[in-house]
Amino acid sequence: MKPVYLSGRGLACALGLDIESSLTALRSGGVAAASRLLPGAMGGAFPYYSIPREQDDFNERARTLVQRVAAEAGAQRIRSGALFIATSSFDIGAVEQGEAQLDYGAFAGKIAAWLDWSGPVYVISTACTSSINALIAAHALLGAGEAAEALVLGMELDNRLTLGGFAALQLLSRNSSKPFGMDRDGLVLGESVAALRLSSRETAQWKLLGGASVVDGSQPTGASAAAVASMYQRALAASGLTADAIDLIKVQAAGSPGNDAIEAQGLRIAFQTSPALVSLKAAIGHTMGASGAAEIALLTACLEQDVWPKYPDAADGELGIELAAHMPASVKRLMATILGFGGSHATVALERA
Repeated sequence: MKPVYLSGRGLACALGLDIESSLTALRSGGVAAASRLLPGAMGGAFPYYSIPREQDDFNERARTLVQRVAAEAGAQRIRSGALFIATSSFDIGAVEQGEAQLDYGAFAGKIAAWLDWSGPVYVISTACTSSINALIAAHALLGAGEAAEALVLGMELDNRLTLGGFAALQLLSRNSSKPFGMDRDGLVLGESVAALRLSSRETAQWKLLGGASVVDGSQPTGASAAAVASMYQRALAASGLTADAIDLIKVQAAGSPGNDAIEAQGLRIAFQTSPALVSLKAAIGHTMGASGAAEIALLTACLEQDVWPKYPDAADGELGIELAAHMPASVKRLMATILGFGGSHATVALERA
């Protein structure tokens, strides 16, 4: 297998329209969530982390964000490489505005045209784990020598269907995201567009070692502790690592009363001594299919520039684990995890040069 490096990254999220502005906002304590109103008996006001809005038309806004984020990642240099588009909502926002049909092929073609892409295009949609699974697929492609460069593009933008669906399932907080918090009461959603440029020919500071995806359909909207543990064990084996080699794990920890507890249980099974843990959901919201790419882009930049998220809410002592209040002194290897609907559990391991 050829080594695969994270050679570029770009991000637009609630914190800012690029990596640097996002780090500046996070360093200053983050940003407040906006508020979205939903009708009906289970509606009302819900916090929501929106990307700073410059346009109202869905397609125009999406095109601007995709092009900006891809350019930040250096995508213009690899347009003949492989493009992996990761999303759970596609362009449903454009459908709601009457600007598109539910045509996944047309969606992929539209994104490729925005980027003037000439290489092969793949669409990965596995709910919230889409970006992580796209990374795993891209790593396999580049590692096998089938391609030398790839762009993983995660995209989740505001739409009524997603927010309404989560609200109907009573999964949302009406207050704030409290990852692993004692008073956690649900998720806070958000939007992001993120790009990770991968290369097997260009060395960089971060190397993608491997990953694993485990599906346990016994809990369609929740996680399984056994699947969480199996996911970590398989990813470590695929990456040639042992559990004690991991210095930091970016956990899901979205603030769900049940899922956070199940995730904590799975971590305790997989790691005799837990590495330091970090969550970014309280900073940018849960951005679903884009969350893996968005949080890896943000976390690696945080580690390079000594920025760390703050957790003002009291931790739940019954979980047996807690988030790190400060950045670990040294992070050589980390894992980035996303858990999603359909019993999907996925993680990747990265190593810092």
